[in-house]
Amino acid sequence: MPTNILMPALSPTMEKGKLAKWLKKEGDTVKSGDILAEIETDKATMEVEAVDEGIVGKILIAEGTDEVAVNTPIAVLLGEGEQASDIKAGAAPASAAPKPAAAALAAAPAKAEAAAAPAAKPQAAAPAAAKANGHAGGRVFASPLARRIAKDKGIDLAALQGSGPHGRIVLKDVESAKPGTKAPAAAAGAPTQLAAPMADEAIVKLFEPGSFEVVPHDGMRKVIASRLMQAKQTIPHFYLSISCDLENLLGVRERLNAHAPRDKEKNPAWKLSVNDFVIKALALALQRVPDANATWTEGGMLKHKHSDVGVAVAIEGGLFTPIIRKAETKTLSAISLEMKDLAARARKRRLAPQEYQGGTTAVSNLGMYGIENFSAVINPPHATILAVGAGEKKPAVVGDKIEIRTQMMCTLSVDHRAVDGALGAQLLQAFKVLIEEPALMMA
Repeated sequence: MPTNILMPALSPTMEKGKLAKWLKKEGDTVKSGDILAEIETDKATMEVEAVDEGIVGKILIAEGTDEVAVNTPIAVLLGEGEQASDIKAGAAPASAAPKPAAAALAAAPAKAEAAAAPAAKPQAAAPAAAKANGHAGGRVFASPLARRIAKDKGIDLAALQGSGPHGRIVLKDVESAKPGTKAPAAAAGAPTQLAAPMADEAIVKLFEPGSFEVVPHDGMRKVIASRLMQAKQTIPHFYLSISCDLENLLGVRERLNAHAPRDKEKNPAWKLSVNDFVIKALALALQRVPDANATWTEGGMLKHKHSDVGVAVAIEGGLFTPIIRKAETKTLSAISLEMKDLAARARKRRLAPQEYQGGTTAVSNLGMYGIENFSAVINPPHATILAVGAGEKKPAVVGDKIEIRTQMMCTLSVDHRAVDGALGAQLLQAFKVLIEEPALMMA
């Protein structure tokens, strides 16, 4: 019988994606390994390969369609001897992409959903029972449409059992519930749900009609908003700052770059940046202070053996944090070359999920924009992130003299659940020693 081609899960956390483009059309013959379509996740565009051989009998989801849930049939593949008439009559035809929510908001702001922001994903260590019910830590995870219909029917979402991915409450769960369904009263001391953000409708009313335009959020911006909201609401941040002298590092960097191997056109094989030294120094510092190389979960602390350092890369409309795996084991030149490759592919949104998911810490460097000092938001599941400012010429006391030296301010944001103040200070001090004595990175 005909085989359904399903919307694939391109990463462990993917729940929905956009069917960006079909590379095969109805009637085309496909072989195992042929590229069928391009799927956009929250950050990357990836190709989907055919697993079986056959003929594309029917395309069920049109290209450009957003919010396609994982495991949804997107096309039907016919095997040998099968005909299009064998496809069940109930198969959904390809439909046009849905109208963006932001466009609907611009056309009719009074009808905008009060809770358009996507619900944050539950933490990995939340109890399994809570996940299955769509609830975790006092929060309810539901689709925006389910929330709207539940509000209209007077249904308390906390009373429902979610049937969507990871227990998320979806439209059919609300439709099957009786109007006015309420959850039982919470026990004393139970966690309360966080306050909802200001409704779209209320925000729009504050501005004169015609004085603004609505730019629809893409998947990346929605995920960034959700994750940063989650980080600031659930991670108790504290901040440590330290000034690092760069004079020795700049001298070593200049000498190493001068001795880089060159090709026939005299182009150097690599060119080290200050950020390459920062990545290496942070990786080694985590090895020297291993208790800080950790991730908090409700079930226990994850103590990492390697330093997998994420590096924030700005791209149009958002950012990626590609990861240098086992950075403590790599040479500066290897880190430099790998980072250039990751950054180039990040700007084209061509990174695979495993290249930007996970990691044990991260670096955010705004020094190239002239920023002297800032504090970064921790990117879960990390326990730390290092914010790096610009290197600037400043007066410094050297022995009994005052000299003008290049100094760089670095601020470490720390998850206080996993890393205490003294431990964070030890990590930052170990980083400073390596930056100021870069030869130690090569020992």
